[in-house]
Amino acid sequence: MSETKHERIPPRQQLLREGRWPAVGESAPAGNDGDWTLSLSGLFREPRSITLRELSNQPQIDSSIDIHCVTRWTRLDVPFRGIPLNRLLADEDILPEAAYVSFIARSDRAHSSSVPLDVARKSLLALEAEGKPLSPVHGGPLRVVVPDKYFYKSVKWLEKIELLSQDRLGYWEADAGYHNGADPWREERYVAPAISKQQAARLMADRDFSDADLMGMDASGRDLTGLCARHALLRNANFQNANLRNADFTGSNLANAHFQGADLQGALFENTDLEGANLAGADLRGAALTGASLFGATFLEEATDTAPARAAQLDASTILAANQISLLADSQEQYLRPFVTVP
Repeated sequence: MSETKHERIPPRQQLLREGRWPAVGESAPAGNDGDWTLSLSGLFREPRSITLRELSNQPQIDSSIDIHCVTRWTRLDVPFRGIPLNRLLADEDILPEAAYVSFIARSDRAHSSSVPLDVARKSLLALEAEGKPLSPVHGGPLRVVVPDKYFYKSVKWLEKIELLSQDRLGYWEADAGYHNGADPWREERYVAPAISKQQAARLMADRDFSDADLMGMDASGRDLTGLCARHALLRNANFQNANLRNADFTGSNLANAHFQGADLQGALFENTDLEGANLAGADLRGAALTGASLFGATFLEEATDTAPARAAQLDASTILAANQISLLADSQEQYLRPFVTVP
């Protein structure tokens, strides 16, 4: 029996309808210095470079692939077209000690990620998506698409493939704290918190998180009224049921943070990354969400067999723009639309 659509959505992911594809991260590759080439290096028997034209002239396949973003949104059956990566990984073309594949982007931060060789063999070198050439904002002209992993493993603007004998953490894992396994069914989103309990206690006493890297910190239930957290890195932080009245999160990264039941009256979230954050049950009256990125964010949780429904509290004093909710899951957009205060 085939899986239903519901069974194909990993835990705590929101389904986006066809045509919605949030552009996460950088929007264009670095530089523009001539024709695009893909470099094959490391444990290939014959390291070489392949031009985009040469790749485009190879036989291509169509593949329908589910996208699961770490910021808690999912799209099913996205049509891609490209070259199976396994075509470049034949046993006779690689050295026997090759065990991992590193993907490296042409980006300002040299984004990269790696997967085991057997996972790479199932991947696609995508040139098209949804019947059109892959746009730069979504990784064009060339992107690797790795099925069954969070989408940060599907590196945009692919410029280099390196075969390795031992795994090597990429940008997303070593610098951004994402889990190297990236299994959406196990919710392998992040590694362990980046801060000790002693450090966290000191910062909370001072109520100043400015510019600090506090990924995964636990501040649940704390009184942090007037907290200054400008430009802080607070991915996956836990602020459930905390008092955060008039807190300033301007310019911070709060991806996948937990704000369920928090008092956020008058809080500032201007130009803040709230992708994947859970704000169900939070009090957002008077909060300013100007310019905040909300892809995958949760403001409304439906009732379940074990828990009642709960929703964020907003009113006319909440600053929220129409364009901030246009790419959310339908249920989230519908709940927020009456509270839009900026056309």
